[in-house]
Amino acid sequence: MAKLFLGLDCSTQSLSVIVIDHDSRQIVYNNSLNFDQALPHYGTQNGTLRGNDPLVVHSPPLMWVEALDTLFAQMKKDDVPLGQLLAISGSGQQHGSVYLNSCAPVALARLNATKPLAENLRGVFSRATSPVWRDSSTGAECVEIRDALGGLEATAQTTGSDAFERFTGPQIRKFYKTEPDGYAKTANIALVSSFMASIIAGKMAPIDHGDGAGMNLMDIRKRVWHPKALKATAPQLRKKLPSLAPSSKVIGNISSYFVKRYGFNPNAKALVWSGDNPCSVIGLGLIKEGTLAISLGTSDTLFGYMRRCRVDERGEGHVFGAPTGDYMTLICFRNGSPARERVRDMYHLDWRGFNQALVSAPPGNCGAIILPWFEAEIVPRVNRPGIHRFDLDPNDVAANCRAVVEAQMMSMRIHSQWMKVAPKQIYATGGASTNTAILQIMADVFDSPVLRIEVAKSAALGAALRAAHGLLAHSGKKLRWRNVVAGFTNPLPDSEVRPNATSARVYGQLVEKYATREREAIKEE
Repeated sequence: MAKLFLGLDCSTQSLSVIVIDHDSRQIVYNNSLNFDQALPHYGTQNGTLRGNDPLVVHSPPLMWVEALDTLFAQMKKDDVPLGQLLAISGSGQQHGSVYLNSCAPVALARLNATKPLAENLRGVFSRATSPVWRDSSTGAECVEIRDALGGLEATAQTTGSDAFERFTGPQIRKFYKTEPDGYAKTANIALVSSFMASIIAGKMAPIDHGDGAGMNLMDIRKRVWHPKALKATAPQLRKKLPSLAPSSKVIGNISSYFVKRYGFNPNAKALVWSGDNPCSVIGLGLIKEGTLAISLGTSDTLFGYMRRCRVDERGEGHVFGAPTGDYMTLICFRNGSPARERVRDMYHLDWRGFNQALVSAPPGNCGAIILPWFEAEIVPRVNRPGIHRFDLDPNDVAANCRAVVEAQMMSMRIHSQWMKVAPKQIYATGGASTNTAILQIMADVFDSPVLRIEVAKSAALGAALRAAHGLLAHSGKKLRWRNVVAGFTNPLPDSEVRPNATSARVYGQLVEKYATREREAIKEE
């Protein structure tokens, strides 16, 4: 009999599922449900609710509940062998929070399989909507929490990150300040991940160390709730939070609701869920130090794996617990593909023309540099957009095309140095990872081989792999992570781009000039 494991990913816009056969190393089922299309009665746009304040972005948690029923019904219709599943885990969009009243534990334990999930759980919310990671309305609360913890560096050292608007702690504090009655009626505060895990298990689920680290509430080294951070956020908060647990923890068997309604294996184990970023680390195969992943998308994102906990004292990078029991970092650069597109369009080029121009300029661009902050930047912190050129003629098409890519790669190198992990290989993902000219600059700037990895739904895949690892650990078996992910996260064949030694030396010098110019530009803001 096949060893089947299920991974779910409740993201901003969709609920996705992947079922893997771990013995054959195959994905046997892969599906997604788009919230806007499948559940239009919730009135979401791109999975979220928007009001008059553009900084406020919420989602209806009941929509996620109904999506779970809808997706499982489709799986049953598609003849997925749900009765053979051995374990289930999942991923939730990081930082989002769900507010539950005192009825929630009883309702979860008594789910009636003759009624839809939404009908079972309609009355368990003390707050009808959930602030999600796109919400940036908590600037004042971030200042208050940061000050209470002793400033930016102290906050990062304590919780793994500076206080950020999208993080859960500031969102909880805002709820307490603006809706004190609603906060008083809240008996349990869950993350998206732990809320969905609670439904699967039929009881309140713990928050795992990976997702817990995205709240500004967890001691990043001790992996316990930090008393000072809790006090800085809201009164009686510890009573409202679940326990913390490693991501391999088994909560129990799957709720009988899913057994009776869809034919799930009654002995299938429900594991804790984690955030989408920690799950993606597993889904991308980042399980050893020295391997980085760079996702080239709307925002460029650098994922890293660390054995030891190190934090960014400047507060630019984030440190979360990794499902391996170690640590991961995430650094987000806002000016990603839109910046590359702006330069392309500035010179009326298509991508082929952009690449031809780029490669016609020499590595290092003869010292010409651009700071391509077409939008306010996250890393480094730049509040006002601005394009800064140094020794760069704006009419030189080739030099400008090359400069924008070199700038992005040098910025990633500079702002990941606090990790103290020299990359031995880099996995490139995202839309621009098909562009070998860009990957060559990446390889040369980091002086590291770059390999393309094409993993659809890496968070859902990571969740399924976590389910396999968790069940084996629960059974007393020791299995190395490299054996768990083998066959699922291999780079694409013949995709390796090796660094050019001469170019790497050029960038080793140019990166110092770039760092100096960047510091000067930020001071002038």
